[in-house]
Order: sequence, then C-alpha cells, then structure tokens
Amino acid sequence: MAERKKRAKLFGTDGIRGKANHYPMTGEIAYEVGRAAAYVLRKKNGRNKILIGKDTRLSGYMLESALTSGICSMGMNVVLVGPMPTPGIAFVTRSLRVDAGVVISASHNPYFDNGIKFFSSDGFKLPDATESEIEKTMFTKALEKIRPEGAKIGKAVRVDDASGRYIEFVKSTFPKGRTLEGLKVVIDCSNGSAYKITPVVLKELGADVIAINAKPDGININANCGTTHPEAMQKAVLEYKADIGIAHDGDADRTVICDERGTIVDGDKIMAICALDLKKDGKLKGNTVVATVMSNIGFELHLKKSGIKVIRANVGDRYVVEEMLKNGCNLGGEQSGHIIFLDYNTTGDGPITALQVLSIMSRREKSLSKLASSVPIYPQILLNVPVRKVKAIEDFPKIKSAIKKAEKKLDSGRILVRPSGTEPKIRVMVEGDNMDEIAAIAEEIADVIRVNMK
Repeated sequence: MAERKKRAKLFGTDGIRGKANHYPMTGEIAYEVGRAAAYVLRKKNGRNKILIGKDTRLSGYMLESALTSGICSMGMNVVLVGPMPTPGIAFVTRSLRVDAGVVISASHNPYFDNGIKFFSSDGFKLPDATESEIEKTMFTKALEKIRPEGAKIGKAVRVDDASGRYIEFVKSTFPKGRTLEGLKVVIDCSNGSAYKITPVVLKELGADVIAINAKPDGININANCGTTHPEAMQKAVLEYKADIGIAHDGDADRTVICDERGTIVDGDKIMAICALDLKKDGKLKGNTVVATVMSNIGFELHLKKSGIKVIRANVGDRYVVEEMLKNGCNLGGEQSGHIIFLDYNTTGDGPITALQVLSIMSRREKSLSKLASSVPIYPQILLNVPVRKVKAIEDFPKIKSAIKKAEKKLDSGRILVRPSGTEPKIRVMVEGDNMDEIAAIAEEIADVIRVNMK
C-alpha cells in the first residue's frame, strides 16, 4: 500500500493518534496495525484473543471494524465491548484473561481526532519496545505471505456485560459499610465513554447525582465540557448547591474536580489529598508519590513537610506507572488528572479517582474545600503553542537561547518547554511566585517558538 512508504513514527506517548480518516488514523492503517499487533502479540500457549473497546467518537466504528478485520485475518480472535473507559478496558483485559486490550480513543481531543493504544494481558500499557516491534512489522513484508485459511481465520464476539463488570469493580474500591448518602454530586461525563458508568456507580452508592454532558452523539465528545472545559461542571455545582463536581475526559482515564464553591481541584491537589490520607492510615507505600515534571513545586514542598517524597517522571501516565513499579509505589499521577492507584488499577482511572476523594470526604467528615485549601500551589502558566510539525527543541538554537535568557530573569521558579506527545503543540510551562512575571516570560518564549517552528 502507498502509505507503507511513510515512515514517520506512529506510536507516541499514548499510542497512535491523529485526525480520523487522515494518515495515520485511516481504516487502512488500522487494518495494518491489527495484523501487525496480532502477529507480535500472538502466543503459542495463549488464548489468542484481543479485546477492543472505544469511546463515543463517530470514527470509532470505522477503526473498530478495520482493527477487527486485521486481527482476524491473522488468525486471532476479537472480543468487542463497545464504549468503555480506558481504565475499564485495562480491567476487563485482565478479568477476561485475554492476550491484549485495545482502546480506540483520542482521550481529551476533539471528536474529529482518534487514536489507538494497547494494553498487555496484565492491564499495563505495552512497553515502548513492543510498540516499536508492531510498527516495524507493519512496514516490512513479513506479513504479506501469512494468510490463515478456513477454520484458522479468527472470529469476533461481543461481550454485553463488560460495563457491568467494571461498575462492580469500581464500587468495590469504596470502603465497605459506607455510602454516599447525603452527598450531592455533579458529574460531567464529557459525552464520553463513562456517560453511563460513573453516574450509575455514584447512584448505586447512594449519592444524589446530577449528570451533565451524558448524551453522546458521536461528535459532541469533549465539546465545551469535561476536563478541558470544566466551566459547565463549576456552574452546575453552584446552581444545584452540590458538595463536589467531577469531570472526566472522553475516555475517563482522568478526572478534574471542583469543590462546593466551584473552585477547581487539579491533579496535584487530588494526589496530595490522597497521599496524606493514605499516609495517615499507613497505606502509602514507601511514603512516596510519583508525579511528573509538570507537577507544581508547592505540591512537592507540602508533601515533603509531611515526610512524603515526590519522584518526578516524564509526562505521560505510562512513564508515571513505570516509576511507580520501579520504586514500589502505589500512588502517582499527573497534574492533568491522570491519577493511578496501583492497589486497584494499572492505569489512570477517573471513576476510581472520584470515589477515593469522596471516600476521604466521607471518612474525614470534611468538605472538599477544606481538604484542598491546605495544599499550596505556586502560580503557574501553561501555554500550548500550535505548530505545523512537532520537533525537538534542541534542534532550534534560538528557542534554546530564549529559554536560557528567560531562566536568568526568573528569580525563583522553573521553566519547562516540551513537545506534546499527543498533539502538534509545544507546551510552555513557567512557574514562580510572581504571576505577572511568569506570564510575560511564557509569552516571550511562545513568541520565539511561533517564529522559529512554523
């Protein structure tokens, strides 16, 4: 096929992602990915089954069918579960004991984007080396002569109770004997994959639930809602006088919350609240939390005062998980709301994160505003600079020079400039104790990027 000749790297920090029906998110590439993945992941003594789930994007139907066709053409079988949060796919992959799980989703991106990411049989994201092997296999002739015939061709079956399995699993992480009765909760489902799941979990635990953005139509996922646009959640919390607002992104692997006053509580504050609670109960392994280079310095200093160490990983929940496993930690996450509770699940889990915060509010008998107010956050500016093609900052001397110059201006704080792993953007983060100063510095760096990385 003509697209074989394009050797731009397919797998980024969170699988393959792009505009649906444009390279690399075409049906043809999805078919090739399916064939290559089946070839690489097939086990001599395995069940030879790959599970596929998706979010609510219109293009999910096209990519699901192409992936299924590719996998079956190599003699592996497919288990289809339909719309399901990414953490639900990780759980069901383990629960059904299949050989791998696939999520068709572009997470927080607009509906016209989509993506493909893989989980291994143990529910963790595939290692970079395995993804590279799949990609390499796609662009060789290794598969051209492999054509199973007759009864050796794979088949696809649909599992109807996958959502129910995940709902019960999520509920099992909430303390036994406790309920959410007396709590009013706003949940913004982002018109995404958790549009049924999180409201059901909360209702079955006794909460008074106001669900918003819970009517997906294929194109309204993440549209002015969810974690990237929490204003709707904040407004609903104030309107309904709720105790907490919860917002997911399209695939529900992240959660951003707001307190009863409508004030945002981001991933750093969520991690701090959960870390302090776990430490108090003697359940924080190694008294250590894994965050990323994006996490606020105020969060780190606050935990340090309580005897909790913070390890910083590269951006991307896969890298957070790697550090957690390496250091024996059970709590980690990102400022963006990917929070990983390894005692429960193998990836960021929005519904479980929400329940852990609600559990702390219930057990400690404290409002979320009181819990969150103790965590100091330094002023931080984050600018996303759109570029035509993402390239390494090291290749642009003028950008490097601008960053060094800015660092000299900054009295106290830090600067982080990095390419996005999921979008054609350069992310500029500046942190310090003077908002006007860091805003000006961030704009200066962004302007240099716009000029030099067209």
